Amino acid sequence: MSIKGGSMTVGEYIDSFPEEVRVLLRQMRDAVIENAPGAEESFAYNMPAYKLNGRPLVYFAGFKRHIGFYATPSGHSEFAKELSQYKQGKGSVRFPLGRPLPLDLIVRIVRFRVNENLARDLK
Repeated sequence: MSIKGGSMTVGEYIDSFPEEVRVLLRQMRDAVIENAPGAEESFAYNMPAYKLNGRPLVYFAGFKRHIGFYATPSGHSEFAKELSQYKQGKGSVRFPLGRPLPLDLIVRIVRFRVNENLARDLK
């Protein structure tokens, strides 16, 4: 899945990083795609963004020292205890480079956000 974000695809965005970052960004992308069937991949705020049924799901981005993950306020608050070991900003969590991504946690957050978006459609 490669949707254009300006003139760059998500794959090209990932490929623009050093190998250590690329590996983690690919893992993040795969975790989202595999656990959010039907999600739309695009760019928002100059980073890969995923929407389900037209609503924001999650975003991620690569940085010099970390991978940023943005799961909207509800995704962060639902998993606050587990995310507390990571540096956080307003609506973001930073997974440091040099450590494996907590893929099991990321998958659970993505699935939570999918269920949350789908539940909104039932109202």
